[in-house]
Amino acid sequence: MWTIIEVLAGVFIYGAAVEPRFVVRNNEAAAIPNLPAAWEGQRIAVFADMQVGMWWANTDAARKVVRYTLDAHPAAVLIAGDFVYQANESVDGQMREVLSILQPILDAHIPTYAVLGNHDYSLMNERSREHDAVARRVAFALDSAGVHMMDNRVLPLRSPADTLAPAAATDSAAAGPDSVAGDSIRAPLYIVGIGERWAKDDRGAETLAQVPAGAARVVFMHDPDSFAHLPGGQAPLAVAAHTHGMQLGIPFVSDWLWRHHFSDEGSGLEGWISHYGEQGNRLYINRGIGFSRVPARVHAAPELTVFTLARGP
Repeated sequence: MWTIIEVLAGVFIYGAAVEPRFVVRNNEAAAIPNLPAAWEGQRIAVFADMQVGMWWANTDAARKVVRYTLDAHPAAVLIAGDFVYQANESVDGQMREVLSILQPILDAHIPTYAVLGNHDYSLMNERSREHDAVARRVAFALDSAGVHMMDNRVLPLRSPADTLAPAAATDSAAAGPDSVAGDSIRAPLYIVGIGERWAKDDRGAETLAQVPAGAARVVFMHDPDSFAHLPGGQAPLAVAAHTHGMQLGIPFVSDWLWRHHFSDEGSGLEGWISHYGEQGNRLYINRGIGFSRVPARVHAAPELTVFTLARGP
């Protein structure tokens, strides 16, 4: 008979060395009101939480997620934060590794959009100017490589069949609706990025106000708690990450623990989240790729989410 210590050791070895190397591709249908015909049936791929720089970083799975993303042939890619594990003086080296992982997507010229996560600020529960400075270095590295940084920004996307470059993103604090809507006639699908909650930078209502009334939109953020504060009917498809599926997917128990002890708003843990947020809004939480604190995953495998868009209520 195995002892409890042997069982726990076996679970930890499996969680550290085996399951994290799996990647689950979840294919989801996503209904968006007023979706233009050119976007029907198009795919948007989402992943997050690479956590590069942790001593046992899950970079093998991150590279696999990139391969799976290319296989999905998406019209766009959204990356929902936490590129690095700890944004500190070594962040530039960490970002070189991040970009080497993402390079196949960039080489394929797939439009790629990102927001920052709390680890990109090196934040667990507070903010400082130093944290803002390293986060700017993360954002600058991504932006320089061709990733559109979307923290509190709105971007109107042209039709996937349009070979022209996408319109420039606008900052919600500085631009009005008219400045955002310039190309909306050609492709009225908007990408809306929400800033990091722990950095006190999640200006969701202000950002969504820049989207023309009734226009189709996809909203993404790092922390699902930000979703609770979005105005009703403004985020019919929203995506977040941050939870890692608790890295220990005990049915019912992990979800309860997250809602009651780790989320200020009771967000839920993974997948489609019901009975949360304002009426007319719908949230999907991606489990991410990497680790936080404990380098293991059990029943919470790394996830790539591929949404197939459809016009719907």
